[in-house]
Amino acid sequence: MNTTTQSCVINGKQQVEVISQQVSYQGEGTLVRITRGGICGSDLHYYQHGKVGSYEIKMPMILGHEVIGVVVKSDDPALKEQQKVAINPSKPCGSCKYCLNEEENQCVSMRFFGSAMYFPHVDGGFTQYKVVDTAQCVPFPADADETVMVFAEPLAVCIHAASQAGELSGKKVFISGVGPIGCLIAAAAKAKGASEIVCADVSERSLKMAEKMGATRVMDAASGDFTAYLAEKGYFDVSFEASGHPSSIQRCLDVTRAKGTLVQVGMGGAVPNFPIMTLIAKEIKLVGSFRFTHEFTTAVEWLATGTVDPLPLFSGEYRWEEIDAALQFAGDKQQAAKVQLTF
Repeated sequence: MNTTTQSCVINGKQQVEVISQQVSYQGEGTLVRITRGGICGSDLHYYQHGKVGSYEIKMPMILGHEVIGVVVKSDDPALKEQQKVAINPSKPCGSCKYCLNEEENQCVSMRFFGSAMYFPHVDGGFTQYKVVDTAQCVPFPADADETVMVFAEPLAVCIHAASQAGELSGKKVFISGVGPIGCLIAAAAKAKGASEIVCADVSERSLKMAEKMGATRVMDAASGDFTAYLAEKGYFDVSFEASGHPSSIQRCLDVTRAKGTLVQVGMGGAVPNFPIMTLIAKEIKLVGSFRFTHEFTTAVEWLATGTVDPLPLFSGEYRWEEIDAALQFAGDKQQAAKVQLTF
């Protein structure tokens, strides 16, 4: 079965176009008609800089890893035609030591949608039709709001981060940096029973979103008075650093109580003069958090059942033909949080 598909392709810095391609489905895996996708920070990095970290665009690559769609054909009889599915963009190898230990997010050969890590690059999901491994398809109810379900991938990242902190029920939580990921961490912490969720950011707009997503208090990171949270070696049981900025990391270490936990989620460069003595003296557990494993299925369930409502983050949608305009708008952080493409 051959199908023509229109794909949103990145060719380099600020170079995107829609091209026509052929998709061949030979009965293995699942052919999905993509209906909607969310623009992520990595998509913006490829658009604005032509690379993410050291992974540079060297050939045309389809963008996008936050996508949902409907089944066209599948090798799994349980996936009927027209079944709505969220697509897990992770494709681990299944055979390395991490995959065998159910730590697939650490797979040494992970192939993740819309990534220039390998050459040829791994195409993403901003396309009308895509063949995926059937295991990547997570069904959701036909009456679920598709605008909501697109948030499955970023929410999975945040549920994983919350899990890295251990038990959150009754805990006091601090989140530094409340862009979309920080806000979704707040929602995940609330869903996991945190008793107090304080969020800090320099953006008033972001703080207002955090309030809608579960924060019990918001503070301006530059002008707010954090004195009360510094007494007796810190106040919060768990802090989530979601900006990657050195000053944010310092703040998290300062307000986290002795024997508490700091989960590092925000990605940044090297941190000069890391306050290692604070970490040592307060015996703070510093934990990294990267992508997700089984949490993708949990995210789909939480969104479908209304456990988390991500719509305060939704900033607008564009047709797939308007990919350039969509990326430009998504890059304007004074106006946009999460922008979606419709197919």
